[in-house]
Amino acid sequence: MIGVALRLLRRRDLAEEVVQDTFLRIWEKAATFDPARGEPATWMFAILRHRALNVLRGEGRTDLVDDFEPMGLASEEADAEQMVISLSETGALRRCLERLEPLRRNAIVLAYARGLSHGELAGRLGIPLGTAKSWIRRGLLSLRQCLA
Repeated sequence: MIGVALRLLRRRDLAEEVVQDTFLRIWEKAATFDPARGEPATWMFAILRHRALNVLRGEGRTDLVDDFEPMGLASEEADAEQMVISLSETGALRRCLERLEPLRRNAIVLAYARGLSHGELAGRLGIPLGTAKSWIRRGLLSLRQCLA
């Protein structure tokens, strides 16, 4: 969990705090977990991701956005495709992601694997904010239908 939090937050102190908050949240909400809706690890990492994004929103993202280019974000489109390729060839998620249009697939992978906000995606992909939001929304709906 620390690794995922570090990837999203890029600061160890914040990552450790978010992981601790996540474990507390998991402990408090354990009774609400429904195994019919998914795996326990998926549920726990979703909580972690939401906590990390809340921290980023609360601290203001402009200082983090300025750091993206020096860290090599310009090459992350290929990285997003590499993430899809690294999924199991027989996996349902990979099969469903491959059905999406490449730009929309990249937007979803960057949003969920890298923790980019809609605004950051719009700037990164050079598209209007509304387009980024609709791509994510429609892409997630397509994935949900495909995985059902």
